[in-house]
Amino acid sequence: MTRDDRRRPLIGITSYQDDAAWSVWNQRASLVPQTYVDAVVRAGGTPVLLPPQPGGADHLLDALDGLVLAGGPDVDPARYAADADPRTGPPHHARDGWESMLLHTALTRDLPVLGVCRGMQLLNVELGGTLLQHLPDGNHQIVPARYVRHRVGVVAGSRLADVLGPTAEVSCYHHQAVDRLGAGLQITARSADGTVEGLELAGHRFALGVQWHPETNPDDLRLFQALVAAGQTTSTHREPAP
Repeated sequence: MTRDDRRRPLIGITSYQDDAAWSVWNQRASLVPQTYVDAVVRAGGTPVLLPPQPGGADHLLDALDGLVLAGGPDVDPARYAADADPRTGPPHHARDGWESMLLHTALTRDLPVLGVCRGMQLLNVELGGTLLQHLPDGNHQIVPARYVRHRVGVVAGSRLADVLGPTAEVSCYHHQAVDRLGAGLQITARSADGTVEGLELAGHRFALGVQWHPETNPDDLRLFQALVAAGQTTSTHREPAP
């Protein structure tokens, strides 16, 4: 590892626990889409995968300069005191609990956070907000494993507008959305049908959530570059002596 490598901010990426197949094996695995890893690397950071585990959020975040809450399955409606809609996916208690610990610790420390899709929804829920458990069919998720491309309007004066400008064309894949806002959150982007597409936490150095999947567009790294740049200020304690 070179000195330049050691200066790259360490960016944690939350990950899945799911059944996976490789070579002759088919077993439980901790994994994350490679697009997240590639986006962090190309934006100038060093990715660190954070699979669900019983504890250790404080210790891990001691070493990290930023956090990506990755997309994934529906947040358990019990976390926002709601009954599950029949179309809501089964709960993933281990991941919900683990990411909640990471998020609260990161916010307490003013560590830069980027929530992607489920990650934005979790940010809203953990700050006391609620979710719409199912959007009208065909608006933001049409067929399995195919993103919906549409344009979002970004609120002027927001941190998101500083990064992306007044509009952005994005790739969505979700059937749930933010309903009641969590404490301290501000809406920073909406789609044409009014769906909340962006959030940020007032008074925090960098705490953004987007409903779309920026990691799927290798030609637009601006959100990941902004996260890595924010994390750069917390990485100086690991810089090697001259």
